[in-house]
Amino acid sequence: MRDNNVSSSLSILNAAFDLFSQNPGASLAEVAAHAGVGRATLHRHFSGRADLVAEMALVASQELNAAVDEATRDCETYTEGLRVAFRAMLPLAQRYMFLATEPVDQDPRVAAAYAAETAELLNDIEQAKAEGTFDPSIPSIWIAQAYENLLYAAWTMIATQEATPNQAADLAWRTLTQGMKPQGSTT
Repeated sequence: MRDNNVSSSLSILNAAFDLFSQNPGASLAEVAAHAGVGRATLHRHFSGRADLVAEMALVASQELNAAVDEATRDCETYTEGLRVAFRAMLPLAQRYMFLATEPVDQDPRVAAAYAAETAELLNDIEQAKAEGTFDPSIPSIWIAQAYENLLYAAWTMIATQEATPNQAADLAWRTLTQGMKPQGSTT
């Protein structure tokens, strides 16, 4: 019975990712139908939309972290790791982009996961500063916010088909590390 519960829960989560990536306003009834379960089954697993979206945020966090860990495993510097992380996260844009506009950080589990991710990003930025990548006078939290907002901008470019994941990753990294000045410019 437990395997069936896990299977139903995964089916619901995958259906929700699929539907919400196309229509963030999709109803729970639509999610249940797409998952091939009844609304009662959906509500046995998730008390409501907020609970479902919070669980989706936790799954997204785990999957994004796994993609980044795998991609950065052989990176020799923190700078390289931050650059490679963009490339690892951007192909997942369609699946997760809607979460950027959901108020999921009110769930304590999501808030804790986000706090841990932020702490790790801040550490990586501090290490990249020591490598000379970022100006040490710029607050690390500012760089982290820029990193996260560039990730969102890149996801948007991918969603609107204005850039491929690799193009968006290159643009995000270039903007983070060089700003918007022309390449080769000294001013």
